[in-house]
Amino acid sequence: MVEDAPPFRRLRVYAFDPSLDTQMETAVVNRVTVKVPWEPLSPPGLVGEYVEIIDYDPASQCFYGPVELNHPYILAEDGLEPSEGCPQFHQQMVYAVAMTTIHNFKKALGRNVFWAPQIIKKQDGQEEEVFVPRLRIYPHGLRAANAYYSPPKKSLLFGYFPAAATNPDRHLPRGIVFTCLSHDIITHETTHALLDGMNRRYLEPTNHDVLAFHEAFADIVALFQHFSMPEVLRHQIGRTRGDLASQNMLGKLAQQFGETTGRYGSLRDALGKVNPDTKQWEPTRPDPAELGRVFEPHARGSLLVAAGFDAFLSIYKPRIADLLRIASSGSGVLPAGALHPDLVNRLAIEAAKSAQHVCTMCIRALDYCPPVDLTFGEYLRALISADYDLVRDDDKGYRIAFIEAFRRRGIYPPDVRTLSTSSLRWEPPSVFLPPSAIIPPFATDLIESARKWDLFSDRKKTFYQLRRQYREIRAWIPNALKDQETARALGLNLDPVKGKANPANADDPVNKEPSYDVTALRPARRVGPDGQHLTDLIIEITQRRWEPLVLPGEGKKRSAARPLAGGPGGFWFRGGCTLVYDLQRRTVRYCIRKDIDAEARLQIQRDFLTRGSIPSLQATYFGRLERDENGEAFAFLHATGEEEVSA
Repeated sequence: MVEDAPPFRRLRVYAFDPSLDTQMETAVVNRVTVKVPWEPLSPPGLVGEYVEIIDYDPASQCFYGPVELNHPYILAEDGLEPSEGCPQFHQQMVYAVAMTTIHNFKKALGRNVFWAPQIIKKQDGQEEEVFVPRLRIYPHGLRAANAYYSPPKKSLLFGYFPAAATNPDRHLPRGIVFTCLSHDIITHETTHALLDGMNRRYLEPTNHDVLAFHEAFADIVALFQHFSMPEVLRHQIGRTRGDLASQNMLGKLAQQFGETTGRYGSLRDALGKVNPDTKQWEPTRPDPAELGRVFEPHARGSLLVAAGFDAFLSIYKPRIADLLRIASSGSGVLPAGALHPDLVNRLAIEAAKSAQHVCTMCIRALDYCPPVDLTFGEYLRALISADYDLVRDDDKGYRIAFIEAFRRRGIYPPDVRTLSTSSLRWEPPSVFLPPSAIIPPFATDLIESARKWDLFSDRKKTFYQLRRQYREIRAWIPNALKDQETARALGLNLDPVKGKANPANADDPVNKEPSYDVTALRPARRVGPDGQHLTDLIIEITQRRWEPLVLPGEGKKRSAARPLAGGPGGFWFRGGCTLVYDLQRRTVRYCIRKDIDAEARLQIQRDFLTRGSIPSLQATYFGRLERDENGEAFAFLHATGEEEVSA
């Protein structure tokens, strides 16, 4: 009899990091077993559908032998036992946590996910996108106090380093710390890679929020992944007596890294921080004016993380109010002493559900974001719109919780008159767009393939099928959008005069049509609480124009001295739209646009780029870093003389 493969592979991991293994209070919950979706692993080592683990240590110039997760003994014991000194467990840890993160994205989006493609320059000068089947993960890729996602290599590189002498009561001074053993860091870096796969324009620093969003979103996913571990959740709820707004491990990120690099406490904390003078933890009070003062990506991103965690707390508290009333005989104030285990278990269930809802809302909102130049306020609009489409009756107040949390931190969308749900939802196109304006009548297979793209689709086949459909839609747009009013409703400008005025913006040297591109085409599949299925088609169309960083003279025409496209002294200004196309009604529900002719936005971006204090194109998990000569977006800062893996 042929047996089906098991649904999951059980693997042991650290719930947080190895430092909690040496503390009596936390050691009992720091080792957990996670369920990773089963997949065949190609020998030798860990080569699956989405990731491959390459354990080469360039500093030591050695390979570590791969772990064989299919070995009967290892299968029988739920993987290797957690160990700081075993490289094979390090491999198991990064594989298990990365795959858990990927699974959460797939479940929220209702489809398979792609890594960012490799861009190949062809002989004719055109660019070709090549499918990247797997993200490469190097558990010992750096001898440095860092870890980062490498967009050029499509890889995650984790470092190891000697601990600082700070906090000798909690850590061995000069003891080796492995970032690949931090649950939070692995989740954070994997999320960077997943977000880059959905939109690589979010790596371009066009305003203060773009870089901060990349960091904040990765932190949000890492935070809420804490709530998927029942043992940890019950432990922390018991310790805090259900008050998750107080100091607890669930709201902290990278505790070991923060303490072993000279900080007091974790690397980041969504709830508060340790006062460097008193060495005591203090809750952070929301300050609506802080957004206007903080511009470093991590510090700015922490405001978005705090808003997300605040929204979670606002959702969680009403869900447990009845339990607290029952347990307190109606007073709502729990009696002194330890909570009953049954109450702890019920509170943990409600906390896990609330966290899962919030994390899913945050991931689904990515499909409703503009294709370029994202701001925090626009992300709020994406959150509200995506949730409204699936759950019209917000009887539990989830959307209100997000609006309130963002408002308390001064995060407002541009161009809205009120903060009501109806005002924050994205708007339909300003002009009527018949289906033929976007979808070519002959592209019937586009609709069909969008319906079929799900969690079980062949990723490589789907990738190249989508690229062919990109070209079909791109070729169709000039025929469909012949009048400028319709094109401008999409944030585009297809006026040939614009192409002739600046050859850098022309599609080709002969026709001089303005250039544009279809940059994304994907289904958004969701199942609502009432069981209703919703499938939309997300289409991103972008356009760019080359602009000088400095205008030639005060009050003079800037056309007199435009720098060459791609050369020094200029930058690409991008616009376009994200269309949410209803596959059932065959209509465009939302047009989320960034106008290519928006002169005010152009000036804001020019000011941002010429201010002289632009942070790195991406900050890593640990701090602001500069892009290196190899084009690395997430390069490293803290250590010197570190070595990189050649991928």
